[in-house]
Amino acid sequence: MTEVVVGTRPSALARRQTERVIAQLRAAWPDLRCRVVTLTTEGDRLAEQPLPEIGGKGLFTQAIEAALRSGEIDLAVHSLKDLPTAGADDLIIGAVTEREDPRDVLISRHGLPLQQLPTGARVGTSSLRRAAQVRALRPDMEVVPLRGNVDTRLRKAARPDMDAVILAAAGVIRLGRAGEVTQWLPLDLMLPAPGQGALAVQVRADDAALLRWLAAIHHRPTWAAVTAERAFLAALGAGCSAPVAAWGRVEAGRLWLDGLIASVDGRDVLRLSAQGDPDEPEALGAHLAEQARSQGADRILEVGREHRRS
Repeated sequence: MTEVVVGTRPSALARRQTERVIAQLRAAWPDLRCRVVTLTTEGDRLAEQPLPEIGGKGLFTQAIEAALRSGEIDLAVHSLKDLPTAGADDLIIGAVTEREDPRDVLISRHGLPLQQLPTGARVGTSSLRRAAQVRALRPDMEVVPLRGNVDTRLRKAARPDMDAVILAAAGVIRLGRAGEVTQWLPLDLMLPAPGQGALAVQVRADDAALLRWLAAIHHRPTWAAVTAERAFLAALGAGCSAPVAAWGRVEAGRLWLDGLIASVDGRDVLRLSAQGDPDEPEALGAHLAEQARSQGADRILEVGREHRRS
C-alpha cells in the first residue's frame, strides 16, 4: 500500500477540505493510504489582522510550499482563491476538484438581506472585493474589518456591534453551517473572487506518480472556469487583494467569463463579459482583461493602489 503525506492548515475548514480530497483519492485508488500533517502558516498566526495590511494571500501558502519542497509532505489542499496566480516552476496544481457554490453569503443578526439592512449598518469583511461591491450597492453602510476562521466570523455576526458579515458560500456549506445563511448573494449583486469555491491540489512538478493519481479527481469544467478567472486577474496585474472579481462557467460547450473591477470606495465599477473555447481559458482571461483596460480598468486599479498607500 502506497502512503501519501497530505499537508493542511489547522482550521476546521482546511481539515474538512482536505478530508474531501482524500476521500475522492481513496475512492479512485483504494490501495492509497493518506497521512495528514498540519502546518501553521503566517496567515493563521496573524488571524486578526486585515489581509491587505499583512501582505496578501501568499501568507497562507508559503509554509506549505516549503514543506512540499523539502519532501515533508507530498501534496497540499488549498482553497484556490488563496493561491497567488504567479506560481513557482517546481510546484504545480495537479488537480482542481469539482467546484462548490462560488457565491458569497450574508449572515445577519437582523435576518434581513443586504438591500434591507438598516441605514448605516456595519458589515464585516476584510475583502476589498466584497467591500467595494457593498459600497457600490449601499454607500450608506460602514464596512468593518473581519478576520478569523469561519466559526469566528459567524460568532462575530451575532455581536451587537455588527449588523452582518459576508463569507464565501463554499466554506459555510463545507462546515455544515448553511442553515445560518440569511441571503445567498446573487451573482449580479456580488461577483466572487477568482477561484472561489474551488479546491486545488498542489504537488511537486516532478512527482509523475502522484500526478497520474490526481488525474482521476481532476474536474476539467471547473479547471477551465477558474483558470480563465485567474488569467483575468493575472493579466490585469492587480494582485490578490485588489477589488477584482471573476466568474467563469462552461455552458453548452462554451466557456463564459464575467469580470469586475471596482474602486475601493465603490464609486467606479466596471463589469464586462466574454465567451471562448473551454480548452483555451488563459486566452479568454487575457482577452477580457484587455477589454477591461480599454474601458478604464488601469485607472480604477491605480486609484485603489494610491488609496491603500495613503
